[in-house]
Amino acid sequence: MNSAIITGGAQGIGKAIAMKIMSQGVFVFILDNDPEALEDLENELPHPQLCKTIMCDIANDRQLGKTLEIITMQNPALRYLVNNAAISQFTPLEEMTLSDWNKVLSVNLTSYFLTAKYLSQSLKRNRGSIVNLCSTRAFMSEPHSEAYAATKGGVFSLTHALAMSLKPFVRVNSISPGWIDVTSWQKKSNRKKIHWDEKHHLQHPTGRIGEPEDVAEMAWFLLSNKSGFVTGQNFMVDGGMSRKMIYEHD
Repeated sequence: MNSAIITGGAQGIGKAIAMKIMSQGVFVFILDNDPEALEDLENELPHPQLCKTIMCDIANDRQLGKTLEIITMQNPALRYLVNNAAISQFTPLEEMTLSDWNKVLSVNLTSYFLTAKYLSQSLKRNRGSIVNLCSTRAFMSEPHSEAYAATKGGVFSLTHALAMSLKPFVRVNSISPGWIDVTSWQKKSNRKKIHWDEKHHLQHPTGRIGEPEDVAEMAWFLLSNKSGFVTGQNFMVDGGMSRKMIYEHD
């Protein structure tokens, strides 16, 4: 049976991707450092026989390396990797410390490099594929988003670099989500129903805000053989917002 690893897969977009992969009969290892989210996920799994949840701090190089080593030793059929974990810290530039900056980089970018490095041989052997979660913030920004934007720009570039280094055995692509409403996919303590005004939906050319399932469908397409001629690419899943011209009129 083919298997997959997804980081930060206990809630949000990562959870939706994990569920999609399981629905295709693939065994999924979910790495996350939130015990509450992992417990909630375990209680909600439609296919518990196709999933193993693992507490892991992916920002800890030693812990991540040991966890991946154990997985690959026990599961030689590893074929898919989804680098999804990310944190955000929107701090004014003058107030951001080097420690703050490095923390965001370690989770959002360095962990993506390390998982690809540690799993490269297994993925090559099984002609696997990698999907990295980038962001539209790699290409456009709001104030006080330096660390997050820098990491996502790094993910964009890391993706095509990995595609060249791992060719022709492993395909590597990235997804850049836009506004995705993840509230119903959070752990129970953070789960709530939000009513978005019609104006929020209609600002998107597709007429609605995105859902985690939208990203999950793209992720599985890129992981699967249906995208066998696609590598080194980034795909916007943003309802068309990154192509929309916006003018301010008096």
